[in-house]
Amino acid sequence: MPIDRREFLKISAAGATAAAVPQALSALSSDSPGGEIAVWTTSGSDRHAKQPPLSWTKSAVQGGDRIQVDPSREYQSVLGFGAAFTDAACFTLNRLDPAVRQELFRNLFDSSRLGLSVSRICIGSSDYSTKEFSYDEGLDPDPEMKRFSIEHDRVYILPILKEARAVNPDMWILASPWSPPAWMKPNKSMLGGCMRHSSLAPMAAYMEKFLDAYAAEGVRVNSVTPQNEIDTEQDGRMPACCWPQEYEIEFVREHLGPRMAKSSNPADIWILDHNYNLWGRVLDELEDEKTRPFIKGVAWHGYVGKPEQMMNVKKVFPQIDMFWTEGGPDFEKPGYATEWAKWSGIFTGVLRNQARSIIAWNYALDEAGNPNIGPFKCAGLVTVDSKTREISHSGQLWAFHHFSSHIRRDAKIVDSAGTSDVQHVVARNPKGDFVAVLTNETAQPKTVSLVVGNSAVNVPMAADSITTLTWS
Repeated sequence: MPIDRREFLKISAAGATAAAVPQALSALSSDSPGGEIAVWTTSGSDRHAKQPPLSWTKSAVQGGDRIQVDPSREYQSVLGFGAAFTDAACFTLNRLDPAVRQELFRNLFDSSRLGLSVSRICIGSSDYSTKEFSYDEGLDPDPEMKRFSIEHDRVYILPILKEARAVNPDMWILASPWSPPAWMKPNKSMLGGCMRHSSLAPMAAYMEKFLDAYAAEGVRVNSVTPQNEIDTEQDGRMPACCWPQEYEIEFVREHLGPRMAKSSNPADIWILDHNYNLWGRVLDELEDEKTRPFIKGVAWHGYVGKPEQMMNVKKVFPQIDMFWTEGGPDFEKPGYATEWAKWSGIFTGVLRNQARSIIAWNYALDEAGNPNIGPFKCAGLVTVDSKTREISHSGQLWAFHHFSSHIRRDAKIVDSAGTSDVQHVVARNPKGDFVAVLTNETAQPKTVSLVVGNSAVNVPMAADSITTLTWS
């Protein structure tokens, strides 16, 4: 069952991620900040717009919403924010004039700007690709990987990844296969189907070969998942593969885990890479004592279930990290450019339930949501018009500005409690400064009091808005 806030605090206080707080840190809970508070808002015609600063006072607004911050309660550290460099996204970005792309990448990845720092790539083709492909083509078995080649990726995927890493050298890259090569599956196709048990060892070799090949090209991969959306084969309509949970357990325990332990280019292993509602499967897999030491995290998607369900795993295995690895705007919905509050609310729920990353879906697609060889219509974090090359921004991107522009890697999420109308999450950056992101998804303006110790600040919020506050 989803965990309520009170139980969440008990778990976090007892777990490894919120272990005994030093006395010096505990004292901060009674400290009262002073001075100015920097403010950014997105609402109406404003897009992450700097506002006049606010100041701390000694009184909260009477009868209004109230958010109490307790910096002595720390939870997970933040790895970062980003999106996916799918084949389709890299193809789209590669079509931009180099100077335009360079400026876009500075805006997206430079730590002094948006500072996106966690990206996802595909091991072979996903549904968002120009064509179906793997790195070991052919239907005859090739367990020694004699046919293995990443030649496809040298055209535009690897160059785009190198450009992004040049802007942000600390970019963390997660790699996920949407399907093993066709010869590893009973249906002899990358579309749909299931994993063949006899292919577990070759699949581990294939993934290690991929990591080595990318490292040789200067693109280090930091983490992998065994399979994207591991519990569905998508009715055979796209590159996909269904794995029984006992296969994923055996794959990590007997094959991928031992290979990564000995590899010259090891990557952390994150399991599942699927929706919140599959938390029971994760518990079953982590209960295997020989598998668990190889697992560094769980990758979650936000399409089905609720973010609170991540805590069903975290409370039992506090040493295992949570990561949010896919979710993006719908192409056909009219709110593509303005649904910032919706996405800010989603991101807030993810961070409040101990996820360390937020990775959206495609970085860039065209105005029709292409290239796409699958059945699902999504839009990119940015849209690049296929004819004019004009770039437009999604509401999801504006939501990211309020988080990634201010919350740094290794920031700690700290406790905040209060109002149900205004969603909130607060972080302490490694240098000690604080960031609060407040989201008003309602159609009514609100005034909310943020309270820290004996200090308060009254924050007016427009309807359908995001407000970020920072202070030292």
